[in-house]
This record gives sequence, structure tokens and C-alpha cells, in this order.
Amino acid sequence: MFLLSFALYIPAIAAGPIALKSRQTSPQAFASSSDLSLALSSYNAPTLNGGNQGSISKTWQLTVDDTSSGKKQSVTGFGAAITDSTVTVFNALSSSQQSQLLQDLFSSDGVNFSLMRHTIASSDLSANAYTYDDANGQVDTSLNSFNLGASGNAMTAFIARAKAVQPDFTLLGTPWSPPGWMKLDNVLTGTTVNNNLNHDYVDSYAQYFVKYLQTFESGGAHVDAITIQNEPLNSQSGYPTMYVYADEEAGLIQDNVGPALQNAGLNTKIWAYDHNTDQPSYPQTVINGASSFVNTVAWHCYATNNSWSVLTDFHNSNPSVTQYMTECWTSPQTSWNQAADFTVGPLQNWASGAMAWVLGTDTNYGPNTGGGCTTCRGLFTVDTSAGTYTLQVDYYMLGQFSKFIPRGASVLDGTGSYDYGNGQKVEAVATLNPDNTRTIVVENTFDQDIWLSVTMQSGEGTWNGPITANGVTTWLLPPST
Repeated sequence: MFLLSFALYIPAIAAGPIALKSRQTSPQAFASSSDLSLALSSYNAPTLNGGNQGSISKTWQLTVDDTSSGKKQSVTGFGAAITDSTVTVFNALSSSQQSQLLQDLFSSDGVNFSLMRHTIASSDLSANAYTYDDANGQVDTSLNSFNLGASGNAMTAFIARAKAVQPDFTLLGTPWSPPGWMKLDNVLTGTTVNNNLNHDYVDSYAQYFVKYLQTFESGGAHVDAITIQNEPLNSQSGYPTMYVYADEEAGLIQDNVGPALQNAGLNTKIWAYDHNTDQPSYPQTVINGASSFVNTVAWHCYATNNSWSVLTDFHNSNPSVTQYMTECWTSPQTSWNQAADFTVGPLQNWASGAMAWVLGTDTNYGPNTGGGCTTCRGLFTVDTSAGTYTLQVDYYMLGQFSKFIPRGASVLDGTGSYDYGNGQKVEAVATLNPDNTRTIVVENTFDQDIWLSVTMQSGEGTWNGPITANGVTTWLLPPST
């Protein structure tokens, strides 16, 4: 894979983020590097059946099946989780800073996020634990005490503003726990003993989702889908959680939550699971037991020795089921390519989108409850004292996908990605876009540029060009002729 050449190669000059107003008729490239000397910056464009390799010694070959038989899943989008921390730090900014940040996040001038997840009431990324019907700890089967409260109303307002910027906005809502009085332990946090739903209150539990959806809708925050429990196999005492068995989740959806939404005239979708790839039998149980209401599975990245190939196995068993990567953390403890990893891997394995945890935090990685994740860093961070925000490296790496792969694109089959297992790898994904342009996103963790050759199986030829070291490069190719 190595070839020496002595011609001069001049690297791209870093520029600011590029606004893509329309699909291109000539090839283009954009790149972000680990040190952010490139940050969604214009880069050296590839050439069809040619190109000047210059002094780049390392070469790499990929193939893309851009024929009709190469088409795989359709892409919905990319984004991150909107938590109370996100909303709190956003509201600490000035009006002008808020407007600019919304553009950075949700417009085509920014990274065009269009697939978002939000926490239904509190999570570990909240200043305190609460739900929308705490009722002072008293049983409230009629939900007379249901109230979004200040945090819920602030969440609704943020989502409404985001949707005003991004017209193609898909929103997933996920609870970390129902109200404490609905649980066998009668508390929201503090114990893992009997941290389960009290089935005496299943009707109220189902109506809790109905009231939440209706109230958010009235506030301009339409919710497209829900999962009924974040990480149902994760029971913790330091922040809101609840343990839900697989057959229990299937029954709750099929017999309670699904019919309640339907009877209320809501077309909200219900996605299964919302947890790690090491227990694929869980979503299979839910799909089998709640097929009237569930045709989508949500996955997280936290399994030991996580493998996204589980999604391919699941697809092979359930070819009509849609899949998403709905949570993976970013942190000072994760590598510069974390967001690229949790996006390209799922896309290669039949996922229709990926979402980071979390969209926004302060510079101390909060506000948070003190339990759960205390080092999760937002894609943007806010210095609340200075009233300024910073777009982190994960924002740019995820943006290499979200900005350039439009909704409705089809992922294409291909070969050539390889992980040496020592931190060095080249991973790629290609899409055929609705206007017949093509997007190829390449993650390169080598500390040297590579010369990439991509052969298109349609017979168009081979596209050649440089891929930046320690970074992600995106090629935009015109329609084949």
C-alpha cells in the first residue's frame, strides 16, 4: 500500500466552515483534523482517473458499489441529545450568541443536524432529578399534577427554536425514569432495590406519555418517536433510571403505551430497546412481542468490546426493521475520532443515523446530578461566566457526515475499510444522494496523509485524491455520466 513519489504536493489551506447551498456539479472535498487546523475546511478535491499524488507515500484503495444492487439503507440524519444541561448553558448566552449557535447546529451553513434526541424530564445531565408528575411523592393516577415545570418548558422552547431553523427535524424522546410513585420503590433516585415499574399504574404510565407528547406539541416541539425507557438494563441509584425486562417492555408497548397513543390520535412511533449491542435478544423480544407498534431499534455504544456488526446480524434477521445509533458519549477522555467512529461504524452496518451524547454542557461538563456521567462533554461547551461558546472537535467530526450526507441518501455497499486494531485505521462510508450526487466520508487515524483511490463499480472509473492525516475528509462527487 505504499508508493513513493517525488512530485510536490501542496496541502490545503485551512478555511472556515463552508455553506453548501446546493448539490455540486464538480468534485469537492472538505476536511476536519484532530488539531482543528482544518475545521470543515475546503480541501483538495479528488480527480476522476487522474490526479497528482505528489509526495504522499501512503496509498489506500476502496471500492464503492454505486450500482442499483449496491444500495442499502436510507439515511434519516445525524445529531445529538438535547438535555437539561444543553438548554441551561444555551440560555446563559446572549441573544445574538444563541442565534449564531442555532445556525451552527441546525442550518446548512452549520452542520445541519436533523436527527435529535431529548430527555423526557431529567437525566444525569440535569441539575436535579425530577419528572413531569412528581406530585410531592403522592400517587396521582389521574395525572392532575402533570406539569412540565421550568425545565420542561425551557426544553420545549429550545426544541421549537431549533425546529424553526431546521425544517427537516426528527425528534426522539426518551425518559430516564417515570415518576417515583409509579415504581415499586416509590422513589425517583436513591436505590436500585425494586427499581421497576409498579404494574398497578400501567394505565397512568401510558397516559404520562400521551400528556407529555400533547404538551410538547402545543409548545411547538413535535416529537416523532419515543423509546419507553433509556437503557432499560441499567439500574443506578445516583440518577434517574428504571430496570425494564425485555418481555416487560414488549408487553408495555403492545398492551398499554401503543394503544394509548393510538387512542389519543397520536402517530408517534415507538422504538425498541435504547441500550447496548451486547444484548440483541432484547430488541428481538420487543419486535416479536410488540410488532403492532414497533419497527425500529435504538442502540448505544457502551458494550465491552462493542461491535457494530451486531446491527448487520440484526438486519439479516429483520430486514424490514430500521436501526439507529441513539447514544454514544464524547468527553475529554475519548479520542478525537470518537464521533467519527460512532457514526461510520453504524452506517456501515445498516443504521439510518447516529446521535452523540450530549449536545451541550458547560466547561465543567454539567450541570449534572453528580451521578451517571460527570465527564460527558457537549459538542459545544459554554463558558457561563464569559457568555461564550466553543465548538468541540466532536462537533466537527460529526459534521463531516451531517453536513454532507442529506436526508434520503442511500448508503452504498463497499470494500476497503480496515482497522489494524492498534489505533490505526481507515474507515469509509459512501452514499448516493437524492439528486444523484455521491458523498464519501473517510476517517484516517494515521499520522500521515494518504492518497486514496476509490473505484466505482458502475464503471465510471476511479476517483483519486488526498485524505488528511488524523482527520476526517469528505468527498462530494457529481452525478455519474
